[in-house]
Amino acid sequence: MKILLFGSTGQVGWELQRSLAPLGEVIALQHRTPSDGLCGDVSDLLGLAQTIRTVRPDVIVNAAAHTAVDKAEGEQALALRLNAQAPEVMALQAHSLGALLVHYSTDYVFDGSGCNAHKEGDTTGPLSVYGRTKLEGEQRIEATGCRHLIFRTSWVYGSRGRNFAKTMLRLAQENDEFSVISDQWGAPTGADLIADVTAHALRHVRAHDHDLGLYHLVAGGTTTWHAYASHVIAQARILRPDLPWKVQHVAAVPTTAFPAAAQRPLNSRLSTVKLQAAMRLHLPVWQQGVDRMLREIL
Repeated sequence: MKILLFGSTGQVGWELQRSLAPLGEVIALQHRTPSDGLCGDVSDLLGLAQTIRTVRPDVIVNAAAHTAVDKAEGEQALALRLNAQAPEVMALQAHSLGALLVHYSTDYVFDGSGCNAHKEGDTTGPLSVYGRTKLEGEQRIEATGCRHLIFRTSWVYGSRGRNFAKTMLRLAQENDEFSVISDQWGAPTGADLIADVTAHALRHVRAHDHDLGLYHLVAGGTTTWHAYASHVIAQARILRPDLPWKVQHVAAVPTTAFPAAAQRPLNSRLSTVKLQAAMRLHLPVWQQGVDRMLREIL
């Protein structure tokens, strides 16, 4: 199996290089054009199409996207190109080659209302440019009729690069008190979990083609950013009591306390019942992945 991976240096892309390696040859492209002439810049739509035709992969995995949620409000054309037009190009080429396209989407396709976990077929209603362009990407992929797996995920973190937990660890050593949002609900989901489930799903659909389609992929359980931060700090104190922890209080505040260019959904709960049943897998609770990440970075 030949796998063409875009966005290989991002959090999920980095883990995909590991998880996909046992399945076949992985051609992992970075944003910058490599010396072999293949185009890893998904904003170059013509170069993107030519690269796919040159490689002729069995599977295309798209881990590239415009994920700067607030910046997207002022970069609508770029967000549209990266999050909708580029996936459409990949889907058209996949359809032409008979290849499978794997694509990642987001909880931001929903408006965040209610308190129930969103199912795949629930009504969407994105609140931001990021959410709207990611939803359009899903729709454009589906419209091509290509074989595809689309995974909606949320609150993604990785041990590599910046993440929410690392920010909380820094603040806890610099401040006696700070505030964290407490009215947004979701599930912190590790890039390693997303990559491992992707590899599992690829193996599964080779024998069960009828299980292609759209799925929600997040860790088990739900929490708020405030409870997430409190968990991270408590675990860090246990793991590294020698570090200079200053924080005495983490205040719980509403989303309105941190004005932002892009509106965030308050309810990012995603139901994974469909994924777990179809792919015959178990998704661990979010604390398990976060604790493992803390042990790695501390």
